[in-house]
Amino acid sequence: MCTFDLALHRVDWQIQCQSFRFFKPKGAVNEAAEQIAYTGRITVNEMPSMDPAGSKGSNGGPKADFFARKQRIEQQRKSLPIASVEKRLMDEVRGHDILIIVGETGSGKTTQLPQYLFNAGFCRDGKIIGIAQPRRVAAVTVAKRVAEECGVEMGQRVGYSIRFDDMTSSSTRIKYMTDGLLLREALLDKYLSKYSVFIVDEAHERTVDTDVLLGILKSVQKARSGPINQLPDIDHTKANNGVVIDKENDSQRASSLNRCRGLKLSPLKLIIMSASLDARGFSEYFGGARAVHVQGRQFPVEIFYTKAPETDYLDATLITIFQIHLEEGAGDVLVFLTGQEEIESVERLVLEKLQQLPEEKRKLKVLPIYSSLPSEKQMQVFMPAPTGFRKVILATNIAETSVTIPGIKYVIDPGLVKARTYSARTGMESLVVVPTSKAQALQRSGRAGREGPGKCFRLYPEREFEKLSDSTVPEIKRCNLSKVVLQLKALGVDDIIGFDFMEKPSREAVIKSLELLALLGALTEESRLSKPVGHQMARLPLDPTHAKALILASQFNCLEEMLIAVAMLSVESIFYAPREKLEEARTAAKCFSSLEGDHLTLINVYRASDELFEKSKIGNNREKAEKTMRKWCKENFINSRSVRQARDIHRQATSSFLGLKPKYDWQIRENVEQMGLHVASCGDDMLQFRRCLAAAFFLNAALKQPDGTYRVLSSGQSVQIHPSSVLFRTKPDCLIFDELVRTNHNYIRNVSRVDYLWLPELAPQYYTLKE
Repeated sequence: MCTFDLALHRVDWQIQCQSFRFFKPKGAVNEAAEQIAYTGRITVNEMPSMDPAGSKGSNGGPKADFFARKQRIEQQRKSLPIASVEKRLMDEVRGHDILIIVGETGSGKTTQLPQYLFNAGFCRDGKIIGIAQPRRVAAVTVAKRVAEECGVEMGQRVGYSIRFDDMTSSSTRIKYMTDGLLLREALLDKYLSKYSVFIVDEAHERTVDTDVLLGILKSVQKARSGPINQLPDIDHTKANNGVVIDKENDSQRASSLNRCRGLKLSPLKLIIMSASLDARGFSEYFGGARAVHVQGRQFPVEIFYTKAPETDYLDATLITIFQIHLEEGAGDVLVFLTGQEEIESVERLVLEKLQQLPEEKRKLKVLPIYSSLPSEKQMQVFMPAPTGFRKVILATNIAETSVTIPGIKYVIDPGLVKARTYSARTGMESLVVVPTSKAQALQRSGRAGREGPGKCFRLYPEREFEKLSDSTVPEIKRCNLSKVVLQLKALGVDDIIGFDFMEKPSREAVIKSLELLALLGALTEESRLSKPVGHQMARLPLDPTHAKALILASQFNCLEEMLIAVAMLSVESIFYAPREKLEEARTAAKCFSSLEGDHLTLINVYRASDELFEKSKIGNNREKAEKTMRKWCKENFINSRSVRQARDIHRQATSSFLGLKPKYDWQIRENVEQMGLHVASCGDDMLQFRRCLAAAFFLNAALKQPDGTYRVLSSGQSVQIHPSSVLFRTKPDCLIFDELVRTNHNYIRNVSRVDYLWLPELAPQYYTLKE
């Protein structure tokens, strides 16, 4: 048994943590004890990584450096555990149309398996290997890595496609994408006829798009097992699996179906993949599908638990950071926390305590990473620490699977995560801190074993680990289903409740979503997509309310402004307010503030950034203009990445990458123009814009109460304006909001002032004017 005294009384920090000790449970060198029953198993011995000395550059110039790097990459590929079973895996894929692969973290499955499939001839006849990732950042970063390993430019043999950014071409054969993008492709090609193999990666995360995708792929895989002319005709109303082929679908989809009819498409090879998932559950869902386990991390990870529960996990985290720093060997530390507020708090405490150490012990560099952090700050975690220093990276669950940070040897896991839940009854989303699942704990500990033997310190007893659920509660059981229902309707699924979900959502949540879509005018009385509104809303890759706002904006002659507002609402937080410069950030934000609310404030930010960017391009190249933009964003405490993404969303084309012009297949502006919607600006008459907001967000209207709080008219809930809003202190009599979230209070976010009398005028289907 290994024990560590974490009271750290040798340093006078005045931190009290009685009997806080770690121990290593018997046999816990790695987590192979976490057994899952598999119908097949491929054993791979642990493989050493390449000699670190080989990472040094060559003195032979750029060409020599290129070949040296290429050689290093090839050595790294050969050292991965999955490399020794390439042939056996390909035999498994050839022998089974559906295969479940559980490959431990660091086995190389995400980057290597698509390349093995390509080399094995699965892209003959121009077919594509598709890989679905639950997060955009993972799809992009992995695609870039695979393109580098293949020695090709991004967008050629290897590409990626995420919402508003398609970096593929006619020659792309390995295509990484988000789950949602494939669902939109299925709108146009019911049989996904371009694909020979499809891989669903990180399936254990069970995002709502993943669950819908699994149901669609199961149907497609079954359909492609026989001739297309044996399947229901395009005019048929319902197939045995509950799928409706709506003859009113757009001509592109009809053309795709007609091309396929009478053909014998090759069976779709379907691979479900993750480092930690319930193989038995997935196997049963796919009718007893074959499952294999690629064993053997590159390096073992020791797991340590506390002897007793800790009442203050942040205090325990702080102590553990310093114990590792003072008592463990070289290597960086990855700490998992639940959100930005916790990260900033721990960062401040670490820096304070660091000053109490002797000078020679202060070589600790603290770096945060979370989704709303500006990209230039996020990138700092990937840079090597200064000589003699140790990095401590404070991260949300973004670091579980989405990104791999080099140099990590130690992981601190408090066993908690902030999860978003949704109540169909109240229509409210809540952000609550909940225990992780065993699958998440496995992912986190795996981060310590990517480059060498590592250690994971779990800030809870081993008996508490045994109580954790095996996997994360599927998102489909805890989210607003309106967008899902709209997508399924567009795909021709009539019976939503009867759809073949791996785990069915609650009946109440489905009915609530159907009611919402009906109120928005997307569904007919027979619960089919309405013409033209329902079909138009389904075509836009947006939340249904945002989609309806764009359609209405054409009638209010403010579509240009609404396009900007929706683009800005579709990205991470625009404003960035670091704790140490909070007042400066608030002062900077006032320069863009509108007395009418947050939507107009966002439009002001967009127009100011766009004007600066266009001026900066005059006489300069695009790179200099982007640099000027980043500097302006930093000075104004604006997230430059979010603004850049909003510009990309709003416009049809943006910068090229390596000379290749990216395509935006799901571009909002392109879609609204193809629908025949009139793109016009309301100029300075923002009254029309606010009236349009009231017409679209009528279900999100709230009235001020005598005590200064607000009452949501559709649900009667008592809410408060979020402190980040420009209307936080103004408190108008009536407003609409974009989001209702519960943290420590019921908050409404992204709010704008409206007139109460507009509601019965603009949404008579819901409101009647009462005396």
